[in-house]
Amino acid sequence: MKPVWIVDDDQSIRWVLEKALTRENIAHKSFSNPNDVLSALEKELPQVIISDIRMPRGNGLDLLQNIKETHPLLPVIIMTAYSDLDSAVSSFQGGAFDYLTKPFDIDKAIELIRRGMEQGERNQSGNKEVNGWRQDATEIIGQAPAMQEVFRAIGRLAQSHSTVLITGESGTGKELVAQALHRHSPRAKGPFMAFSTTAVPKDLLESELFGHERGAFPGALTLRRGRFEQADGGTLLLDEIGDIPLDLQTRLLRALTDGHFYRVGGQDPIKANVRIIASTHQNLEARVAAGAFREDLLHRLNVIRLRMPPLRERAEDIPVLAHYFMLSCAKALSVAPKKLSDEVLKEITAMLFPGNVRQLENLCHWLTVMTPSNLISASDLPADIVAQANEHPLTGSSEITSSSSLPTDWESGLSRVASQMLQDGVVSVYDALSSKFEKVVLQAALDVTRGRRVEAAQRLGIGRNTITRKLQELGIND
Repeated sequence: MKPVWIVDDDQSIRWVLEKALTRENIAHKSFSNPNDVLSALEKELPQVIISDIRMPRGNGLDLLQNIKETHPLLPVIIMTAYSDLDSAVSSFQGGAFDYLTKPFDIDKAIELIRRGMEQGERNQSGNKEVNGWRQDATEIIGQAPAMQEVFRAIGRLAQSHSTVLITGESGTGKELVAQALHRHSPRAKGPFMAFSTTAVPKDLLESELFGHERGAFPGALTLRRGRFEQADGGTLLLDEIGDIPLDLQTRLLRALTDGHFYRVGGQDPIKANVRIIASTHQNLEARVAAGAFREDLLHRLNVIRLRMPPLRERAEDIPVLAHYFMLSCAKALSVAPKKLSDEVLKEITAMLFPGNVRQLENLCHWLTVMTPSNLISASDLPADIVAQANEHPLTGSSEITSSSSLPTDWESGLSRVASQMLQDGVVSVYDALSSKFEKVVLQAALDVTRGRRVEAAQRLGIGRNTITRKLQELGIND
């Protein structure tokens, strides 16, 4: 097999990777600058290139561009110490196989290199993986591993027209991700429309979504184009899709299935070229089990699922987010920016923030407006807001309690579904509901562990072989 090429001006990075690759019996060769790599490429080809993004004698992204022009099937892994969306976007824009954030875990780096080697073999066999990115601006901040997964997902979905379901708690930034998916897509020049089922009166939902004809109902004095038509050629975000009424779910499913819909009061079918992105803070599988959400609509929306992590799972991002919000609030209010002391940063980093990023932003806004000093100390933090930020999002308590104190709405919902099935004479009710229960729990575990089966099995308290068998039986693709 061809060697792995390492490109980095930092000798210590080259040394670490060389030792690790030697230990794994992987042939390798090192370079200190991109120019030497380009010269070497005229004579031979590696299996994979792993390159730094910023070097004194050349730029890793320029190297990536040159490689993709001359050797488009050669996998290139970009290393960067700048773990923001810009780096991810730029890497995927140039066609990188993946990117690695410094400082990195060496075992994870080797695992990534091995995947790159496997991709290289597949490419040589005739398969081609195409990546494309358009770069606009950094709109999402995050250095935590969980956010790096989000950045990677946005990168891989850049040229896709696939429907995306974004899940996550309120305030985690689901709409920002939807906007990023639109801006970095082939539809970027088209409109981005957001439709929130919770922001529109129930009796106007259908009209807002699909439009209405003049005279369709009292007050309909003119023809109105709905969100589907307004988003033609672009992207439509169906925000909080879990709250959409059942009768409207049926119409939405029909529109997603054949691409046609009717305005309220209309007789002629209308077709709109729209990419659908849906978001929700709810567990849609549980909503399906409770009879509140159509299972076929869930399957239609759940083509690609992207989970936004809550802020408590990415606490290392809190200081940089707080700094950003303090600056942006000061700019919006036309005042001098205030600085958070190390003591404050330490205290807020330990908070749970059940309202997630939105709650942190509100705190920074309060501090900008209400504190008299330019250097904010721990005594400036408002007691009531601190108490709210320390509440656990599930229990409403400052301490995480046992599962016995979790909401029990699902139990009453399950009881209603079981009663209805029994009254309707459905056979094998126990098996049917048990299967749904297992599917919901397994999918939730995979969502939490981001698809890692072994970790999911450990958290559920079942064996590795058991989870593999159950996933196959239930048709769950992790």
